[in-house]
Amino acid sequence: MMQEKGKKRLLIFIVAQNAEEKIESVLNRIPADILEIYDYEILIIDDSSKDKTFEKAHDFQNLNQDIKLKILFNPSSQGYGGNQKLGYEYAIQNGYETIVVLHGDGQYPPEMLGKIISSIFNKEADAVFGSRMLVKGDARKGGMPIYRYYGNKLLTWFQNRLLGTRLSEFHSGYRAYSVKTLKEIPFKRNSNAFHFDTQITIQLFLARKRIKEIAIPTYYGDEIYRVNAINYAWNVLKASIGVHLHKLSIFYRREFDVTPPSEEYPLKLGYLSSHTMAIKNTKSNSNVLDIGGGQGRLARELKKKSCFVAGIDRCNLENPDDYDLFYQEDLDLTTFNFDLSGFDTILMLDIIEHLANPEEFLDKLREKAGLNQPVIIVTSPNIAFFISRFQLLFGQFNYGKQGILDKTHKRLFTFRTMRIIFRQCGYTVEKVRGIPAPFPKAVGINWLGKSMIAINQFFIFFSKSLFSYQIYMEVKPTPIVEVLLEYSLSESQKREENLSPKKQ
Repeated sequence: MMQEKGKKRLLIFIVAQNAEEKIESVLNRIPADILEIYDYEILIIDDSSKDKTFEKAHDFQNLNQDIKLKILFNPSSQGYGGNQKLGYEYAIQNGYETIVVLHGDGQYPPEMLGKIISSIFNKEADAVFGSRMLVKGDARKGGMPIYRYYGNKLLTWFQNRLLGTRLSEFHSGYRAYSVKTLKEIPFKRNSNAFHFDTQITIQLFLARKRIKEIAIPTYYGDEIYRVNAINYAWNVLKASIGVHLHKLSIFYRREFDVTPPSEEYPLKLGYLSSHTMAIKNTKSNSNVLDIGGGQGRLARELKKKSCFVAGIDRCNLENPDDYDLFYQEDLDLTTFNFDLSGFDTILMLDIIEHLANPEEFLDKLREKAGLNQPVIIVTSPNIAFFISRFQLLFGQFNYGKQGILDKTHKRLFTFRTMRIIFRQCGYTVEKVRGIPAPFPKAVGINWLGKSMIAINQFFIFFSKSLFSYQIYMEVKPTPIVEVLLEYSLSESQKREENLSPKKQ
């Protein structure tokens, strides 16, 4: 479709199913000034209606040929959410700036279109929801059944508490979106069912998009889709709890993975963690090699202890001054082509599980250490953590963005397998500790978070294997045979030179 020069592009999207009695009325109620101001198109997608919705829409088109109207029919029903996916994809493919969703049964007032879309065109919001709950009592006056009214209120209250949001309702279907925003969130991964609206709302919040609510009047007539209220409520609760567990890295939900992957994880300071243990057990004024230290967040903390800190990682440094020395190398390819003899401590914090071949990596590190025996502090997730075991009991083994089953993890370890790999690679295991789960990361560094850490520590005392979230080890490399032989030859020669001369 040719773009009208100078006009902003708007798609008015009408989802319809069995709406033959209302569809013409909905089309007639679209304000004429909207059709004049914008370079618009009205898209109707009939989701496999059993009545004459499709034919009625075409009757309207034949009588109003000056109106830009596109009518599609789904040969098989895609569901409320699936129908929206088609409309949003149509908007993306055809270069619209804004899309507004109407319902073919007239449940939402087309007369409010101007107010719904203006905030998006004015760059004040990325999504606008028409809310029936902003004005107290309006929803009931509009005919919303009392069980749905209180169900809506209760579900919204629960979702707000769980997600840290402040919407007046999550369950309005009258919505407008910036098409640019739709491109940036994975809405196609959402359900085809009614809780699609809840999922896309959560995605908007996770992507930190701006949502604005506008009060709309309620008309509660026949719905385009017949909603099973109990099934809908259950799916909404599952989605809302699911995103919370996703954020805690307990379960992975791909539809809520809205941000690009990052190799940089924030430091866990202020409570017992892998980072605080490593900092505590690194001596002041020592020379430290931080393997896989990323942008040097831990290096900054170690410098406060007057340590010399070198780093090795593949990233480009944002601030080179965070390290005293930096080697830019891929850890899977590194040969440690630099002197390791001067380091007192080597840090491998949450690194070994990311390596393609950790045995080969440890062999190269041990070889380059020579006769030096630095303390190597190693941490790694414990796959035998009781939550992982509980999930396996019910057939769950889901990789996620962070946590024990991070998608970037290539090897998984228990305390026993960690000991085995280091011993088989020629290291002595000096110290083994269990690290509790980073509860303060989820609930905050407060009395609750610290209490949960203390309880976790108590259980770790009885079983490291079962209750440790992470494994903490201090190991030392033993010299390889070649180095020992060279050392023996060298020292023997010195001793021979110091022998008394033989009598003639």
